[in-house]
Amino acid sequence: MNGFILLVPFFLIRFGLLWFRDKESVLRAAHFAPMVGNERAAYWLYQISNTAIVIYLCFLKVRINFSGLFLAGVVCYLLGLILCAVSIISFSSPSAQGLNTKGIYRFSRHPMYMSYFICFIGCALLTESWILGGIILVFQISSHWIILAEERECEKQFGEDYSRYKKEVRRYI
Repeated sequence: MNGFILLVPFFLIRFGLLWFRDKESVLRAAHFAPMVGNERAAYWLYQISNTAIVIYLCFLKVRINFSGLFLAGVVCYLLGLILCAVSIISFSSPSAQGLNTKGIYRFSRHPMYMSYFICFIGCALLTESWILGGIILVFQISSHWIILAEERECEKQFGEDYSRYKKEVRRYI
């Protein structure tokens, strides 16, 4: 099976479910906070690695077997998809002021980024590709800098409410 097939459910959840739940949320999800300093380089690494994941998966194969590596890949992949769907549902239902603190956002300030990482690690395990794993590592490290910019923007936009939320909820897990 071609590795690109793994991205079909991901895209359906990431874009289709979000659009179905709330079309305005698609625009919020596509928004990137203003970047400063090293964040600009991280933004480009994020975009390049994101594109590389999609393109490289087109050239990889998933060999269905029941090895430990394959089963770990299935678990990570499915867990990532489920977390992505749960994140999308919560993201599409913000408070009246626009802040997401309910649902899965009670446990992680950035569950969508975490779900992407888990899902993509599942893809790397399923395709048995160390190169894809390396690209995903670059993707996740660069995501951290994107997240820092987002948090700075949220502090500006939501003030004390976001500062309180930051104190109560972890950034990742």
